[in-house]
Amino acid sequence: MDRVIFHCDLNCFYASVELLSHPELREVPVAVAGDPASRHGIILAKNEPAKQCGVKTAETMREAMKKCKAADSIIAAHCEDMSWIPAGGAIHDGAFAKAHGIPGIPSESEWKPIERDIALCRETGCRYHVCHVSTKESVALIRQAKAEGINITCETGPHYLLLCQDDLQDLGRFKMNPPLRNKDDQEALLAGLLDGTIDMIATDHAPHSAEEKAKGLRRSAMGVVGIETAFPLLYTYLVETGKMPLEMLIDRMADAPRRRFRIDGGMQVGDKAAVTVFDLHAQEKIDPNTFLSKGHATPFEGWEVHAVCRLTVCGDKIAYNALSRKE
Repeated sequence: MDRVIFHCDLNCFYASVELLSHPELREVPVAVAGDPASRHGIILAKNEPAKQCGVKTAETMREAMKKCKAADSIIAAHCEDMSWIPAGGAIHDGAFAKAHGIPGIPSESEWKPIERDIALCRETGCRYHVCHVSTKESVALIRQAKAEGINITCETGPHYLLLCQDDLQDLGRFKMNPPLRNKDDQEALLAGLLDGTIDMIATDHAPHSAEEKAKGLRRSAMGVVGIETAFPLLYTYLVETGKMPLEMLIDRMADAPRRRFRIDGGMQVGDKAAVTVFDLHAQEKIDPNTFLSKGHATPFEGWEVHAVCRLTVCGDKIAYNALSRKE
């Protein structure tokens, strides 16, 4: 065991609620996640009933950005334009969808609202974050926006970095939103991660019951779990393969989210404890039956990984302890 990793998963901020509690944002048709009484509040699009989607109109987003700018907060956007997605859209609109007759989700449903929101950021000066980026067009738009000096950050997920539509199986554990895209999208995401276009990695952890995920790609619920597998997978398949240094992985998973969202904690004396200890020399096979999460749906079932979690400390409490476990 030779590293202690400070881990912060942005997924803990990815949520939507029905009621507004921030007094300066009460009239805006968006939702607040995090602590509304602090500078850590994050603004997200309010969901349609029984449907996950982004902010539909530029007018609504512009007003949200203005209020958010005034409140010194940040918009974290799930960018999805439902007008691009056919009924029953379940996976990327690519070769697998066409071969299996499954309605596809086009890349435009993600990058078109990002393009719109970047223009609004340019206009309003709002701090803006894009959740779970999955397309090469999104990466290109965000890279150009950063070059212009626009206050924008983004994240992607482990599954988008390590998988693409070529890896799909007609199983619910391969269905998430946004979906796995093409190989060139996967390559663009990794390039964006390495050059700083993509600031963070977050799991978009979405636990569902076995029943909800047992209906194949067409009818299973969207979403996979990832909190327990993210670091081992990325350490094994990005760091150990020489694609990125460990220090960069730690920054993308822990330090960058803390900086952007003004989250307490760190590795200095006096910082609020939020640490995870990994044994980088241990090896195991990903087995959903061993997950502590109630959700077991992962596309990485059976993958061999290094970096096994041994200890998690949250505040002044040990939340998880496997240091005494026998191998």
